[in-house]
Amino acid sequence: MKNLFLAAITLTMSSLVLAGEATTIHWGYDQEIGAAHWGELSEQYKTCSTGKNQTPINIHHTYRIRDQHPIEINYQAAPKTIIFNGHTVQVNTESERDYLQIEHEKFNLKQFHFHTPSENQINGKNFPLELHFVNQNAQGELTVLAVMFKLGKENSEISKMWADISTEENHPQPLRTQVNLTKLLPTQRNYYRFSGSLTTPPCSEGVTWIVLKQPLTLSEKQLEQFKDVLKQHSNNRPIQPLNGRLIIED
Repeated sequence: MKNLFLAAITLTMSSLVLAGEATTIHWGYDQEIGAAHWGELSEQYKTCSTGKNQTPINIHHTYRIRDQHPIEINYQAAPKTIIFNGHTVQVNTESERDYLQIEHEKFNLKQFHFHTPSENQINGKNFPLELHFVNQNAQGELTVLAVMFKLGKENSEISKMWADISTEENHPQPLRTQVNLTKLLPTQRNYYRFSGSLTTPPCSEGVTWIVLKQPLTLSEKQLEQFKDVLKQHSNNRPIQPLNGRLIIED
C-alpha cells in the first residue's frame, strides 16, 4: 500500500514539476469543472471528494509542542524558467542546493507557484496571495512551505518574475533577471504545521504543510498583474474540513 501511495505521489509530482505537459482531464476553478466537482471528473480525482485530510484549512485552535524542531530553509540556486500552466504561475527550480530540512530529513525544492486569494486561512482570514514552495524527499514524499502576502510595498523578486511571464498557456519563458529566493521568505521562520493534501487534482493526501506566520508584502499593481495572467479573479480551492487533525505551532 505504501509503495502504491508513493507511486501516486511521484506521478503527481511529475505533473507538477513538468508544467506544460498535456493532461487528459480538464479541471479548473469555475462552474462545472470547479473545485466542488473535481471528485466527479475522474476516478483519479475521487480523493478530492472523499479525502479526510484535505488542504486548504482554516488555521486556528493550534497546539504548541515543547522542543519543536526548527526548520532549515536553504534556497540558494536562482530559478531558470517561469510558466503560466493554465491554473497558476509556476517557477521551476530543481537543484540539490535548494532544500528545506525538518526533523533531520531533507526535502529538495522542485517548483513554486501562487494562489489568489490565499488558499489557507489564519484565524478565518484570507491573504491576497499565497506562495507554495513544493519540496520532495528521496522517497517521493512532499512538504509544501507556504508564505502569505499582504498588500503593501512592492516585492522586488515578484517584479522580476512577472516581467518574464508569457500569457500564452504552457509556454515556458527563461527568467532574464536572477531571482533571489531568500527575498521570497520572511526573516522570521515561526510556523504552523499540519498533515494535508495537494490543493489541486488529484488532491493526494500525505502531504506535510508548513505555513510561515510572518507575511511578506506585494503591491496592488503586482497582484492585479497576476490576476491578469490568470484571466480570472481567483485560483484558490475552498477551505476543507479539519476532521480532527491537530495543527502544531512553534
